[in-house]
Amino acid sequence: MTSKDLYMDFFGFSERPFTLLPDPDFIFWSRAHRRAYSVLEYGVITRSPITLVTGEVGVGKTTLVQKLLQTLDEDVTLGLISNAQGGRGELLQWALNSLGVETDLTAAYVTLFQQLQDFVIEEYAAGRRVILLIDEAQNLSIEGLEELRMLTNINSNKDELMQLILVGQPELRQMVMRPELRQFAQRVTATYHVGPLDRAAVAGYMQHRLTHVGGTGSEFTDEAIDLVSEHSHGIPRLVNRLCDFAMVYAATEERRVVDAAIIEEVLEDGIFLPSVHSTGEAAE
Repeated sequence: MTSKDLYMDFFGFSERPFTLLPDPDFIFWSRAHRRAYSVLEYGVITRSPITLVTGEVGVGKTTLVQKLLQTLDEDVTLGLISNAQGGRGELLQWALNSLGVETDLTAAYVTLFQQLQDFVIEEYAAGRRVILLIDEAQNLSIEGLEELRMLTNINSNKDELMQLILVGQPELRQMVMRPELRQFAQRVTATYHVGPLDRAAVAGYMQHRLTHVGGTGSEFTDEAIDLVSEHSHGIPRLVNRLCDFAMVYAATEERRVVDAAIIEEVLEDGIFLPSVHSTGEAAE
C-alpha cells in the first residue's frame, strides 16, 4: 500500500468511499435528505420567494445544493453566494458580483439596487428568472436578512422575477423566527431542517458509499457500525472521517473486514476528534 492510494488497492475500490469532499455522485437518499431536496425542488418549481434549508454542520446540505445545481433548467440565471457577511449594501454587492454584473463598489445603495432590479427585469424579458442561492447563510446578520427581504420587493404582480434560497446551520432557522424578522419569515414559502441519521440510516449510508466505489458493502461488521453511529452522532461528515481512518487501519493490518476492535483503536488513538454541543449534537 502506498501513501497515495491509502487503502483503495487493498480493498479494490475505484476511489475512497469516505472522502470528506461534497460530491453529489455519492449522495445517499435518506428520508431526511430526500425531503430536504424535495423542498428545494418545490421552492424552485413554485417560484417561492424564499426557500430555507437548515441542518447541523456536516449533514450534507452542500451536497444537496450541488445536486440541485445539476438539475436547474436553462431558463434559470443563478447567483451563488457563500459566506457573505457585512453591513447594509455589502450583501447587494455580493449579489451583483455573483450574477456577473459589473458595478462600482463605491456607488450609492440606491444605484446598486437599481442595477440589480434592471438586471432582473432584463433577464425576465429574455425568458429567464434569477435565483440567488446563499450557502452558509447563518453568517448573515439580522440587517443582512432584512436586506434580502427588501430584494424580493423586485418581484411584482403574479410573476416572481427573483427567488432566494438560503442554506445554513440551525441558528439561521432560529434567527428567522425572531420577532423583528416576522416580515422575512412571512415570505419563506418552503423550509426544512435536516437532522442527523439514525443507526439504520448510518448503516445504509455506509453500504451505499462502499458499493458505489466497487466494494461489497459488508466491509464493516454490525458491531463496528454501532460504534460509528454512536461516535459520529449520525452526522455524515463525521461518519466519513471515522470510517476513512478505520479503513486505513484495516489495510495497514491487512484485514479485509473492519470490526469493532479497529474502530476502538481509532478512537483510542485520538485521531478522530468530533466536538459535541451541549445539546449532544456533533459539529466541527
